[in-house]
Amino acid sequence: MARKPQFDYDLIVIGSGAAGSPAATIATQNGKKVAIVEKDIFGGESPNWGDIPVKSLLHATHLYSEAKDGARFGIRSSTIGYNFMSLKAWKDLAIKRTGAGNNRRYYEKQGISTYASTAHFLSPHEIAINRRHLTAANFLIAAGSYWETPDIVGLKNIPFYTPRDILDITRPPKSLLILGGDSAAVEYAQLFAAFGTKVYIVERAGRLLPNEDSEAGETLSYILKRKKGVEILTETRILSVEKNGTLKKIIYLRGGQEKSLKVDEILVTTGRTPSVDIGLENASVRYTPKGVEVNEFLQTSTKHIFAAGDVLGAKKQTQTALIESRIAANNIFNKQKVAPDYNSVPNITFTNPGVASVGLSEDDCLKRDLDINTAIAPLNIIARSNTSDFRDGFVKIIADRHGVILGATVVAPHAGEIIHELALAVKYGMTAGELAVTPHAFLSWSEAVRVAASRLS
Repeated sequence: MARKPQFDYDLIVIGSGAAGSPAATIATQNGKKVAIVEKDIFGGESPNWGDIPVKSLLHATHLYSEAKDGARFGIRSSTIGYNFMSLKAWKDLAIKRTGAGNNRRYYEKQGISTYASTAHFLSPHEIAINRRHLTAANFLIAAGSYWETPDIVGLKNIPFYTPRDILDITRPPKSLLILGGDSAAVEYAQLFAAFGTKVYIVERAGRLLPNEDSEAGETLSYILKRKKGVEILTETRILSVEKNGTLKKIIYLRGGQEKSLKVDEILVTTGRTPSVDIGLENASVRYTPKGVEVNEFLQTSTKHIFAAGDVLGAKKQTQTALIESRIAANNIFNKQKVAPDYNSVPNITFTNPGVASVGLSEDDCLKRDLDINTAIAPLNIIARSNTSDFRDGFVKIIADRHGVILGATVVAPHAGEIIHELALAVKYGMTAGELAVTPHAFLSWSEAVRVAASRLS
């Protein structure tokens, strides 16, 4: 008589987003019996309400803005307009094309069991879903995070948006206050400003994109103000929010003075809370309100339970969650464990111009007391800036005293593509001299990389 398997599954993945999906697929391809538990929409944030819909609309707004400004190229475009519902239809088509949104059948076709439910650990090897209990030899916690409501007087008493639901609107608001100044905030600012919305950004830090090199935030601020009419309120704290007729009245503190403004809508992009309320204490998994604790191999305090993605703490860009998921799959089933290399993973903000960075920032180097040299190549010194009539941006490279590239920042059209040769340089310890003598095509934006590197060699 055949022995009954000790567990229902070899691996149960909690969460079907970027941090969970690759691991489930890899394990299945290697003959493991796998289940995915998803409490929300299958596919997670990136394809359903994050990267794919936002970037598809940003692409459309870029085309719209370029067309509107076409007169300088001899293009008659002053009467151009848009249909917001058609734009949303384009966004929905982009989501459908990826196949990753609401994709429960995708997993089932691979032979992965799927459960639409909240998972709750009962013991280190057992979870409860709905009214069922499931067991597994291994778990991957990829439960993600959710947008938290800031502790602002009156905010809970009025309707406001988060990136989860802002794209559900039927038309752009006349005015919009965006709370926060990170990548998500500036992407939405540019998106809505392109359609005529008066946008205000409120950020507590002294600049936009506070986690990037200072030049990136300063350049993007200049472009958003000059070209899009965005009002940027840095070093600003919101004191209270209240309803004022059909508008929202915001009381804020800036420069020691209390001021107010009225807007139609509010978008909150500050703060994510990891989804750790899944009975982790029953599985002896250590965690705090800031996230699940893991070692360098993404292994929790319970050796057969791993975690990846936003549930670990700070909001991660999708490429980082994907990498962690693949590494977790390897480490769950292989004795030879590997650690993620975060240093060479690019961060990208999909504005126009885009902002992309990799490796250490100048602030990172100063905090570590590293002896560094930096060089900046403004876009206006390369020929492509003339043929495209775009001159606001730069490439910045940071190298150690031996010329080895430690980090880089790009603010330019197609920054998300340009950054990858710099990521390669960081990953494999290339010197600025080696990068400077690498041929770069004439009339490409990437010529700025060569110029910046040559200034360090």
